[in-house]
Amino acid sequence: MVQVCLNGARGSADSAVVPMSPEAMAQSAAEAVAAGATDIHVHPKTPCGRDTLSPKVVAPTLDAIRARVGVPVGVTTGAWAEPDPAARVAHVRSWTVLPDHASVNWHEPGAEEVAAALLDRGIGVEAGIWSGTDGAARFTTSPLAPRVLRVLAEVMDTSPETAQESARSLLAGLGTRHGRPVLLHGTEGGAWPVLRLAGRLGLATRIGLEDTLALPDGSRATSNGQLVAEGLVQYGWGPPGTGACTGCPEAPSPPAGSIARSPSRPDRRSR
Repeated sequence: MVQVCLNGARGSADSAVVPMSPEAMAQSAAEAVAAGATDIHVHPKTPCGRDTLSPKVVAPTLDAIRARVGVPVGVTTGAWAEPDPAARVAHVRSWTVLPDHASVNWHEPGAEEVAAALLDRGIGVEAGIWSGTDGAARFTTSPLAPRVLRVLAEVMDTSPETAQESARSLLAGLGTRHGRPVLLHGTEGGAWPVLRLAGRLGLATRIGLEDTLALPDGSRATSNGQLVAEGLVQYGWGPPGTGACTGCPEAPSPPAGSIARSPSRPDRRSR
């Protein structure tokens, strides 16, 4: 699985190509899926560009994206969008349109309560485990660990030289006792080295404007679709020349049928 992370906490000041409105997110999602993404992670935004968990913003964002693509769509529950854990739980309980999954950063206060609220509503939980935090230790002892959809092993080391080593340390700390699938990804300068490591390890990964604004050769990405196309090449799933990055390492083509589309998702409107 290659997930596209459309925007993250970035804003238009970071890059003009970061999608900010529901319509722009939907267009970007459609381009990324056409390029090969099979899952979507998005940060719904207020009109002024702030991340939010408000049902008045989450609903139109999900509706717009789902009108354009047929793959699962997930949202953030990051504490920067709502610092009060009780308020984050209240937002989850008030959503009128439900995402297929939502990420929960396990090192943040109230993570287990937010995860429990998501599970109570039938929403899949992506357990975000950041390197350099106590997230792994907290998650591996959590009674909710066996119930999450997958683990996001999130490498916060932005150095191209050390990010892969940090990724291996994070995976070792997580272990395998939780029994859940792992999606491994990096950020900024570490995004591409960690994506290539995920390919070598056979793990799911993600790429998009949330994680990096640059292609492997250092040039600026023009869209999430371009990042996904190049990500497939770097991972080892795309034939050389299908990405937009020149001068980047080539990777072998996948066996026939190795990239499967996600099955049709159930109706995710509030029950």
